[in-house]
Amino acid sequence: MPQLLFDPWRSFFAEIDAALNQEVTLHCLGGFVAKILYDLPRETSDVDVLPIASNKEIDSVISTAVAGSALHKKYGIYIQVVGVVTVPEEYESRLIEMFPGAFEHLRLFGLDPYDLALSKIERNSQRDRDDVKHLARVIPFDLETFQRRFEEEVRPSLALPERETLTLKLWIDAIKEERAERS
Repeated sequence: MPQLLFDPWRSFFAEIDAALNQEVTLHCLGGFVAKILYDLPRETSDVDVLPIASNKEIDSVISTAVAGSALHKKYGIYIQVVGVVTVPEEYESRLIEMFPGAFEHLRLFGLDPYDLALSKIERNSQRDRDDVKHLARVIPFDLETFQRRFEEEVRPSLALPERETLTLKLWIDAIKEERAERS
């Protein structure tokens, strides 16, 4: 899968990296990961990150690169901590390093395609549905793995599991319908 880093992203992350004194790891999701790792054709202006363990360095990265910051004004992109999202319980074991060796201190990891899709299930906007169909097409998704990961790692943590179970069923039906049309 593609992992090319072009400007403004390259310069944005290089500037963050240059300001760091120790390794900082960010767990990324959303449109940025879908674009970089899975060739999503739409543009995005933010890097969604999960709120993992906080320390002075991570807090510094976040504060210098959030919406409205000098880096945001300079590059037109920013980091956004996603506070309300459910990710599969075992997602960390499946993270994919993005741009290995590109930076001295900054390490970016993206969710694997199934975890990325499942992180969108509660919001379920039209953009999310389009992103999931794209992921299912380019990977291509094994629908049993998708369903199993939802049932075992996401559903137990959901506030409204019945609603999200219905959403997953609708997503799987849409993927199957698209596959049938393509064959």
